[in-house]
This record gives sequence, C-alpha cells and structure tokens, in this order.
Amino acid sequence: MSWLWTSQDMVAAMGGRPFGQLPTGITGISIDSRSVGAGEAFFAIKGDRVDGHDFASLAVANGASLIVVSEAKIPALGRLTVPMIVVEDVLAALVKLGIASRERSLARIVAITGSVGKTTTKEMLRNALSPSGQVHAAVASFNNHWGVPLTLARMRAETEFGVFEIGMNHADEIRPLVKMVRPHVAVITTIAAAHLGHFKNLEEIAAAKAEIFEGLEPGGAAILNRDNAQFGFLEERAQEVGVERIYTFGQHAKADFRLADYEGNATGSVVWAVLGGETVEVQIGAPGRHIAENAMAVLGAASLVGAHMEGAIAALAGLKAVKGRGERHLLGIGEGHLTLIDESYNANPASMRAAIALLAATEPEISGRRIAVLGDMLEMGTFSPQLHEELAGVLLAAGIEHVWMAGAEMAALRDALPDSVDSQYRETTAELVDFVVQSVQPGDVVMVKSSLGLGFGKIIAALLDNYPPFADTERNP
Repeated sequence: MSWLWTSQDMVAAMGGRPFGQLPTGITGISIDSRSVGAGEAFFAIKGDRVDGHDFASLAVANGASLIVVSEAKIPALGRLTVPMIVVEDVLAALVKLGIASRERSLARIVAITGSVGKTTTKEMLRNALSPSGQVHAAVASFNNHWGVPLTLARMRAETEFGVFEIGMNHADEIRPLVKMVRPHVAVITTIAAAHLGHFKNLEEIAAAKAEIFEGLEPGGAAILNRDNAQFGFLEERAQEVGVERIYTFGQHAKADFRLADYEGNATGSVVWAVLGGETVEVQIGAPGRHIAENAMAVLGAASLVGAHMEGAIAALAGLKAVKGRGERHLLGIGEGHLTLIDESYNANPASMRAAIALLAATEPEISGRRIAVLGDMLEMGTFSPQLHEELAGVLLAAGIEHVWMAGAEMAALRDALPDSVDSQYRETTAELVDFVVQSVQPGDVVMVKSSLGLGFGKIIAALLDNYPPFADTERNP
C-alpha cells in the first residue's frame, strides 16, 4: 500500500495527540464529510458557516479511517470510537501538514496568481506537464487560506511537478500562502479590476499580487504579462525582493514567450508561439484569445521546470474548458439545438470582455440569436455603476443584440443599453431563471456570466434539466 501519509508522520508534523489505535496510514485527505473516501483522513475544520466537528460521524460513516479534531471539541464528539489525532486548532494543523509536505517534496513547483485566468491556466499547466511526469495540482479553485494548505497536504511524496493556484481579495493574503508553497516559478496572468471594492486602484491590486514573489525559492523565476499596463510595476517589485530571473509572455515584441499569431474559432484555436527564438504551431482545445495568451505563460513555465516541450505543446490540444469557465453544452430544443456557454463561476470587467468575445465568435444556427445572460460583477465598490455601464459599449462593439440581466448592479447596464438591443431585466436570479428557460429557441447561442454570489449556476442547471444533450449525428457520425 502506498500511503499519502503514515499516521506517525502526521502526528509528528502536526504536533498532535493520538487517540485510539491509529491506522498505519491514510490514502487521502478530505475536509468534506460528504465526499470523504474509505481509508482517508477527515479534518474537522471550523469554517465561516459550518463546523466540521458537527459532521464527524457522517465522515466516519462514509469511510474515514482517521479524523483530526480540536481538543476543545472532544466532549461534543460523544461516543465516536474512530481513531483520532487531537490538535489545538484543526486548520492550523492542516497548515503544518502542508508545510511538512512541501519540505519532503522534490517536485518542481509552479504558483499561479492573477486577476483573471488562474484556474484555467492551472489546468492548462497540469495538462502540459503530464507527459513529463507525475503532476499534482489543486482541484477546482482551492486557492485560499484552507485550499492551499489542503492541496499541499494532498501532494504525494513522489510528485514530480506541483501546480498551485493562489488567490486573494485583500492585501496580505498571498504572502503567507506562497511562503508555504515555495514555488520555483511564479506566474501572474494579468492585473485587472477584480475585487476593486477592496482597493483604491489597479496599482494596489498589483502590489497585492506581487506578494507572490516573496515566496519564490532562491534562484526562482517570475513570469509576467508583458502586455499588461502594470508590467513595469510588477517587474520593479520582483527586483526589489531579489528576483533575478524575470521572464515575460504576451504579444509584445519583447516577450520571452510570445504569441505571434492567433486563429480562433468556437471550439479552440491555433496559435504560433515564439519560444526561445523558435516559432512553433500550437493547437489549443479550448476557445478564446485570453486562453491562448495564458498558454504562452504555461509553455514558459513548463520550459523553466524542465518539462518535455513537444509533449507539453501536444497536450494543449486536449484541453477542455473548465466548468463555469467556458464549458460548452449542445442541448436539444424543439427540432434543433442551442449552444450553452457556461461562464457562471465568476465575473469582473476583464473576464466579462473575454466571455463576450467568446459569444461573438460563436455562430448561431439559422434564425438563432447570440444571447448574453449577465449578472452583477461583485466587489467593485464605488466603481461598480461605471464598470457595469461600460459593458454596454463592449456588447455593442461585439454585435450582441440580446442581453438578459439580473442583479441590482446590472440596472446600470440596463439603463445604458439602447432600444435597438433586446434588453430583459429581472431583479433576482430566480426570476431570470424562469425567463431564460422559457425564452430560448432553437439555434440560439446562450452565454451565462456573473459573479458567483449571484447564483447563476442555477440558470445553467435549469437549462440542463429542461433540455437534453443534443446528439449531433452530422458532426458525430
């Protein structure tokens, strides 16, 4: 049996107290009692909404062979006889285990941050590194104060490449996380107006993202977006903390990993990349110029950690859009079908522009419409009315004539759109769900985009519930 951790090593790393007859080792780690697997350890973390200790018995029923619990909660656990490691604070213990995982690892580590594109870039890099060895990367968007240590603690000792996503919505959040991860390469995808309500301007956002440089291993490298307006600021910040190896990506003539040409369609793209002075053709399995641009950072990171580059380039052809970030569904409706583009995970002005461009690049069937279903961009602060209003120009320039909206902030866009646009507005997501399901037609292309807090995943779910997958016999004989 190949253990993720032996119980003895866990106790030592976390400074915990063993309770009961501990198993020899564990096969995995979970913080969700519903999805914990047989032979795994369940960490009873106390979150903002729920306390994992309340679900310890469910975790055991689902197969957990070991639980990590707080000393103060022992009396409340009643008659549970499952083996335990008792600690003062469960999240702090997980952090200690994550740090121990990094200390034992010989993997080459890449950390990714940025205002837009972190998760998709992480998935691209996971794909690109896979032909070169065993890759460990975060699931979903595990990029915060519990997601990063959890991802670290789950990294097996024999991992050869590690890919970590690090997020933030306030200053001083990236710094402690990157010092756990200790990457050999740090990537900043871009700086844009995300979480702007917590910052005065884009430079403050850039300063917060630049905290990632502080955790780089000695001799480590930074990869920066040469096309971004904050490039000069980020380069200076990297130099200030002693980063000597600074590389760039983008369309800029001086970019080290350069996007020389781009041909995109609704399902992917072909790009010509200049890497180390050599021009190569790269096929990318997910659509969008923004994805092609970040693919240059991916190929740059792959080269810096010693990956097999032919394999990395070939792997990008198999890339698929991530759920909530461009995933596509072809759904049967009436005698035809509609195309659903799921961009429901999150939204800020930069990602809105990218999603609208994806919609514009997707041809509807005969008599079909391009429909943008949009919800509020949250955490924009005092900039919110202006930023929502400015989307009107983006939509008009892209030729989008049908815009269906919900959310208090989207009222600014509603008021800015001309009468020539089919503008539908509902105050709540629930009201918009019903309207969208009843109003879509055969041939339509429907793109759904909002911040996560709006719950636009309900629109996606309702469309998937009401319209079956379309069997395209002409395209798939």
